[in-house]
Amino acid sequence: MLEGSCVCGKVAYEADTDPQPMAHCHCETCRKTHGSAFSSVMAVPRESFRWVKGEDFLGAFESSPGKFRRFCSSCGSHVMAERTGEPVVLLRLGCLDTKIDEKPKVHIWRSDGATWYDPKDEVPEFPEGFPK
Repeated sequence: MLEGSCVCGKVAYEADTDPQPMAHCHCETCRKTHGSAFSSVMAVPRESFRWVKGEDFLGAFESSPGKFRRFCSSCGSHVMAERTGEPVVLLRLGCLDTKIDEKPKVHIWRSDGATWYDPKDEVPEFPEGFPK
C-alpha cells in the first residue's frame, strides 16, 4: 500500500500496489511545474489508485492534450498526473508518505534538462540546512 498527501494535508490518496520503478523527469513542463531540476515519478495501475481525502480541493492543469496534472488548490502541492484513458497514473513522489527503499531507475527527458544541474555531478551533502 502506498499513501501520499499534499503539504497542508487536505488532499490524500492511496494506491493498493507495491512500489513500481521510479524515474526523475527533466522535461521543461515538470521543471516549471515543480520549480525544480526534475520531478520524481512512479507510474501505478489506475485501478489501484483512489483519493481518500480532499477531492473537492483538487485543481488540474492540462499541460498537454489529455494530460492532467492534479494539485491541491489550497497549498499548491502537485500530487499526481494522469493521461486520459491510460491504465496508469503518475504519483509525484515528493508527496509520497510511505517510506520506500527502492531507488529511481532512470533520468528521462535529459534533453530538456536544466543547464545548471547534471545528475552525474557529486556535491556535498548536509543533514540540515545550509552549512555555516
